Amino acid sequence: MDNSSGVGVLDKAAAVLAALEGTPLTLAGLVEATGLPRPTAHRLACALEYHRFVARDLSGRFMLGPRLRELAAVTGEDRLLTSASSVLVTLRDASGESAQLYRRQGDQRICVAAAERMTGLRDSVPVGAALTMQAGSAAQVLLAWEDADRLHRAVNGATFTAVTLAQVRRRGWAHSVGEREPGVASVSAPVRAPDGRVLAAVSVSGPIERLTRVPGPRYAEAVVKAAAQLTAALAVVD
Repeated sequence: MDNSSGVGVLDKAAAVLAALEGTPLTLAGLVEATGLPRPTAHRLACALEYHRFVARDLSGRFMLGPRLRELAAVTGEDRLLTSASSVLVTLRDASGESAQLYRRQGDQRICVAAAERMTGLRDSVPVGAALTMQAGSAAQVLLAWEDADRLHRAVNGATFTAVTLAQVRRRGWAHSVGEREPGVASVSAPVRAPDGRVLAAVSVSGPIERLTRVPGPRYAEAVVKAAAQLTAALAVVD
């Protein structure tokens, strides 16, 4: 294998985890992505599942598991979460709407931080909530920069299209009206890791009556600014 550490089983396990980054895979897909023999891929995936580094989605496909997120938080990777609280509060106050931070986990997006609107009607998304990747502006942002094959698979059955995601890439933000939930609108922008990958999505959301049916022009500037602040925080070298 390329970039071998000399410890074969660890190299193969790392290959399994790398293949699952960004998308769930069937066993056949895992074999194709890693080049490992089918019995080896299955044995390693099951062992990693036992230790919660790998999990299964509702279709039985392998995906990255919760243990990785737990370790990331412990080791301080979640400089993202450390910075998110103040950034989301600032975004909430600037927009007057609830603000959220989402990260993708397989075929779901998880709300990992939020700042709720203090009064009045609001779109409440609790931290830890798992939402669909087939509707909503945050889902659009988390998918828009995928490679072409993954992108076209992802839009199958989604409320948005590949053309919509091309528009998101061009302008750098997404908006949605009534996609995830009737009566709710949202605007989202990407947070990027130091290597340029889209790591998370920052959003504002609330009733259509306040955000209107064309929320992007009104809220995009503040959301993009918040996403840029979190991207900059991730780029800081201790």
